[in-house]
Amino acid sequence: MSTDEKKVANESKAEHSQAGHKHEDAHDHGGIFGERGELIFSIACGVVTAAGWAAAHSGVSATIVTCMFVLAYALGGWFTVQEVIAALRQRKFQIDFLMLLAAAGAAILGEWFEGALLLFLFTLGHALEGFAMNRARQAISALSQLVPETAWRIGGDGQTTEVAVTALVVGDLVLVKPNSRLPADGFVVEGQSSVDQASITGESVPVDKRPVADAATARSLPAAVDAVSRVFAGTINGASALKVETTKIAAESTLARVANMVSQAETQKSPTQVFTDRFERFFVPSILTVVVLLLFAWVIIDEPVAQSVYRAMAVLVAASPCALAIATPSAVLAGVARAARSGVLIKGGAHLESMGRVDIIAFDKTGTLTEGKPKLTDVCPVAGATEQELLAVAYAVELHSDHPLASAIVAGGKARLQNADAVPEATEVKAIIGFGVSALVASNEVLIGKPALFTQAAALPTEVADTLARLQRDGRTVMVVRRANIFVGVLGVMDTPRESSLVVVAQLRQLGVTEMIMLSGDNQRVAEAVAASVGITTARGDLLPEDKVAVIASYVKSSRSVAMVGDGVNDAPALATATVGIAMGGGGSAVALETADIALMADDLRGLPFAVAISRAARRIIQQNLWASLGMVGLLIPATIFGFAGIGVAVVFHEGSTLLVVANALRLLAFKDLAKPND
Repeated sequence: MSTDEKKVANESKAEHSQAGHKHEDAHDHGGIFGERGELIFSIACGVVTAAGWAAAHSGVSATIVTCMFVLAYALGGWFTVQEVIAALRQRKFQIDFLMLLAAAGAAILGEWFEGALLLFLFTLGHALEGFAMNRARQAISALSQLVPETAWRIGGDGQTTEVAVTALVVGDLVLVKPNSRLPADGFVVEGQSSVDQASITGESVPVDKRPVADAATARSLPAAVDAVSRVFAGTINGASALKVETTKIAAESTLARVANMVSQAETQKSPTQVFTDRFERFFVPSILTVVVLLLFAWVIIDEPVAQSVYRAMAVLVAASPCALAIATPSAVLAGVARAARSGVLIKGGAHLESMGRVDIIAFDKTGTLTEGKPKLTDVCPVAGATEQELLAVAYAVELHSDHPLASAIVAGGKARLQNADAVPEATEVKAIIGFGVSALVASNEVLIGKPALFTQAAALPTEVADTLARLQRDGRTVMVVRRANIFVGVLGVMDTPRESSLVVVAQLRQLGVTEMIMLSGDNQRVAEAVAASVGITTARGDLLPEDKVAVIASYVKSSRSVAMVGDGVNDAPALATATVGIAMGGGGSAVALETADIALMADDLRGLPFAVAISRAARRIIQQNLWASLGMVGLLIPATIFGFAGIGVAVVFHEGSTLLVVANALRLLAFKDLAKPND
């Protein structure tokens, strides 16, 4: 975040604190009672107020009754007065001041009971609201408290020393004991264990970890380390010890960045919050004008001055937009905190609301809907050859090739061959640029490559051509194998869909996503085959990065809400163009965290339906809170103006609506992830 952006965020947060009945320092002056001070004083105020009311109806001296109500005022106004004084010193005009003014007006009019009741309910609502909101904040702050304070660093002599986590530097080797939290991001160099990564990726079951194959390579390219060897600070090791080489200092760990971004999300205003801010800027001055006019209603209406003042005070209480001010921030805070707990990082209320409106989702193919690694899917021998013969020839040659598809054939061949070690050695391996590879296997020339490599001189045999057509129709990348001028068979390679893709697409449809589209740089036939295999009906192939941007932009220009799901690196332009950009694998990629509006921390598509579901739920709750708060204000203002409700009734409904919207918002903290029954 740039300096200017931070400044805007801080200003937004300051404005929000002024506008609403949400004072973040409310419990900083709790005295000997700590953070429960305001609640204790409020309850004491209520007890004394009830006692004063009972005394007034029991023939007790008016002087004693008045003294009891004065004590109730002192207890109920203790924290409110402190906050009003602090705000006025900063030239801020908060709702607390309006409440204090209304209570003072009631006392002047001799309505001690109603004034004390106002202070009791106001401070009780304030204290309970603060308690409820702190629950949401604690869900966020808990993230940063997951990292242990110390770590066991392994020195050059092999001895371990306990040091502060903040003292670790990149390249340090640390010992992670069984059933303890990892102190830093890094990769495993020794040991095998399972690690509970729920705090980072939201995965519901521990993930098996094993050492990297080459520590030097992992050290030079830590971002490329495979997920089975990559570990995060704050996650919990299983039953076996691990030796981990650190790749990030404590302040730059994935957990630290997530905690920081989730905290920043609270300061970013959603569209609804922007609307309420604008509404308040118009509404509050209007109400103050009405209150001033009502103070002089006795000039026009034949009524006592005291009655006009009382009515004005009641309207002042009824019209204070406490519930409206807290309606959206409480839901945003709870929704963002709950999403983070399941490994979904949502960067602010704007993105939370936007995701709740999305009806189109565009997917990048490679690495998003698919594994991102080609696999040998089809082994089709021809002309009387056996599958083992075809595999042996291909394995022997591709073992010495550096072509991107060679590793897929080698891995697939090794898994399928009955005895891979008995395969004859290939010699004189040569790349035929753009077409394939040639070699000698058992003194026989072997050619493996694209069909075009063999059709320059003559047409392919019918059996080979038919096999090629079938595999290409299914979206396979094909390679023909010929040995000693005799065709042995055809191999099909494909970037296979993730196992979860089909289920995820079905879940998204159930959640109301009306259209899904797959975007790919592969040819159209391959794109259509992959899309069909995961249940997506629309596929666009042969796309360059700028073509993907154009497709997304066309939806945005048509006023449709579209989300783009990609890896956060190659798809950065498309992610930025979409209404909501969603990056996968945020736990392993700093680029993914920085690029997207929402990051699925695990490299797992199953987090997407949860992101959609909680965003839709948050949007519904925001709308419910908005209508509830506006409806209550709209009901109480005329009720107090025309004398149907006094200060007591107004404050009961006013504070009740504030607590109602907060409680409604906090339901998001208990939101269930349907994909994780135990969540």
